[in-house]
Amino acid sequence: MKYSLEFKMECVQKYINGEYISTPGKTRKQRDSFLNHVRCWAKNYNDLGIDGLKHSSTNINWNQEKRFELVAKVLAGNSISSVAKQAHINRGLLYQWVKKYREKGIDGLQLSKGRKSKMPDKTDKNNTKLTKSEKEELILLREKAKYLEMENEYLKKLDALVTKREAEEAKAKKQK
Repeated sequence: MKYSLEFKMECVQKYINGEYISTPGKTRKQRDSFLNHVRCWAKNYNDLGIDGLKHSSTNINWNQEKRFELVAKVLAGNSISSVAKQAHINRGLLYQWVKKYREKGIDGLQLSKGRKSKMPDKTDKNNTKLTKSEKEELILLREKAKYLEMENEYLKKLDALVTKREAEEAKAKKQK
């Protein structure tokens, strides 16, 4: 059953404030199930804001390249939960993709349903032809570089804070 955004917001606000939420179910199992939904809505609201409660207007086609981009982020050092939240997918699904990738490589992420398209692949915008393993390695290296740049920025800021604190402590000692 789909619930409106307004109804979800009302339930989440009541849940956060500790107020009673009237459940639409008649049996205990239905009420418990609904309250589990409200808990999930509250968690999504805390993580993603109002966007976490909105319905997706379209289904995303998770082709092999898109799946690999998410797997590469996980392999670059990001947590499965954080990558799944950013992509708005279930972390269990992402875990399965990582598991398949580790077992079978890039071919494990291939869609297995239906037949192959007769349309030519337009994903390679350059005229350079890279093999699957080269594309895979390139994506992994880019993700690793992004992660290392973010880590480097963090360490620089941390070093600046430590230096500032040490300077303030030295100044305080001189004044005493």
